[in-house]
Amino acid sequence: MTEKKMILPSAEVTRRLFGNFDRNAQRLEEAFKVRMYNRLDTDGTGDCVVLEGDGEAVAAAYDALDYLRKIAELGNELTDQNVDYVIRMVSEGETSQLTELDDDCFFVTARGKPVKAKTVGQKKYVDAIRRSTIVICTGPAGTGKTYLAVAMAVKAMRAHEVSRIILTRPAVEAGEKLGFLPGDLQSKIDPYLRPLYDALYEMLGAETVAKLIEKMTIEIAPLAYMRGRTLDDSFIILDEAQNTTQEQMKMFLTRLGSGSKIVVTGDLTQTDLPDGKRSGLSAAVRILKNVEDITVHEFTERDVVRHRLVQRIIMAYDRYDRERRAKQSENKEAVRRFTARRSGGEKQ
Repeated sequence: MTEKKMILPSAEVTRRLFGNFDRNAQRLEEAFKVRMYNRLDTDGTGDCVVLEGDGEAVAAAYDALDYLRKIAELGNELTDQNVDYVIRMVSEGETSQLTELDDDCFFVTARGKPVKAKTVGQKKYVDAIRRSTIVICTGPAGTGKTYLAVAMAVKAMRAHEVSRIILTRPAVEAGEKLGFLPGDLQSKIDPYLRPLYDALYEMLGAETVAKLIEKMTIEIAPLAYMRGRTLDDSFIILDEAQNTTQEQMKMFLTRLGSGSKIVVTGDLTQTDLPDGKRSGLSAAVRILKNVEDITVHEFTERDVVRHRLVQRIIMAYDRYDRERRAKQSENKEAVRRFTARRSGGEKQ
């Protein structure tokens, strides 16, 4: 039996670390098969956390606890997502990568909420946007692809690095036929662009966004409106890019003008294109991955920062798709063998 303890600076940090009704402690105990409790330090001057269990398990639990302590000491409440992510990183032997996550708050929303990378993948994504002229980002829902890109765009505009923000996405229905929508042209395209409005409202507030749109400092438009334009001094975001064709993607990327930056985001598992149409996003990832000043970034399910069930849903669908493809391969191989045997028998 190994025992290891960690000194904590205050009772408030202890509270955050253990969570409501010791929820965080229970999750750490279950994940690493250790016992975790708190007590006064031997000199009676402060709290300490004690971990008991097998030597390797205690060492791993201590690494997870140490990173969670840093979050708690910054005044942040620990969420289920925080705890699950740290447990998974430590369990997979990637503790060193957690040190890449610092308290780099690169933006504050209209409501005073700090925006910062919550996973290593998000940190690399934000760094790529800072570094590269074009970033192509793929990954499942809930990884912050659009949210972080919009935050970086607003940050660049406030720093006068660009003079305007342009947000666009293809007007493709997600498996539903909505028919003819009432109203003027703006009213017809707004439903397709609503996720972009939502992100902007959180960053700047609805009133500020309305004023900036009126001044054309922020432009939100369907992808078709990009044809024939040269976009200078702009931060341009193409959202839901999995629904572009190869021709549309090439058209969009070649709109890049002087002093501009482009971020392309999409989820290759949620393409709504008609059957037979290849996604322009998947083609761009293959064609442009080795081009200088273009970064291709891929999120995985462990970068999901929405409700923890979203991660489980994504993993379940991935598992189902793998099993389905394996079954299809087995069936094709069985048909091939049957055909070969039959052909051989007919020749005899």
